[in-house]
Amino acid sequence: MNQVIIRDVSVSDAERLLEIYSYYVLHTAISFEIAVPSLEEFTNRIVLFSEKYPYLVAEEEGKIVGFAYAHSFIEREAYDHCAELTIYLDKDAKKKGYGRMLYEELEKRLFSMGITNLYACIGDPIVEDEYLNRNSEEFHSHMGFVKNGVFHKSGYKFDRYYNMIWMEKILEN
Repeated sequence: MNQVIIRDVSVSDAERLLEIYSYYVLHTAISFEIAVPSLEEFTNRIVLFSEKYPYLVAEEEGKIVGFAYAHSFIEREAYDHCAELTIYLDKDAKKKGYGRMLYEELEKRLFSMGITNLYACIGDPIVEDEYLNRNSEEFHSHMGFVKNGVFHKSGYKFDRYYNMIWMEKILEN
């Protein structure tokens, strides 16, 4: 495998990150977003999330192959030790270890900031189909997350309902 660099996001990465994310919006129920955001909106999200939390990209041979970031779990001071994580990989870059590399670096940085509770909100198929399987849940399980909540039929996309699950990981002190 070629050398993979995990680095902080740059606003100049927005177009490539949106390209990666657009696939998930248009062709999967991994994202419950229905329409692809504009480049301006996506750039604004990068700026907003990276102001307070790590926002990382994985780059191989100069090409971004994935990204992961943290953002506020709930906007209340009592939750400041918590963060929600999000990750997207290029559709052709799965099962190569990029996700693990991104999450391990994200966890390390969050822990150094005093973040101990990590959460992931994941689309969950009632029945696996061409738009959604359980790969994300399985990835998070491998990374030490535990499923702790199910919201039934909370997402509606591609003329069908999907559940949404919450997974949690507590980082040790």
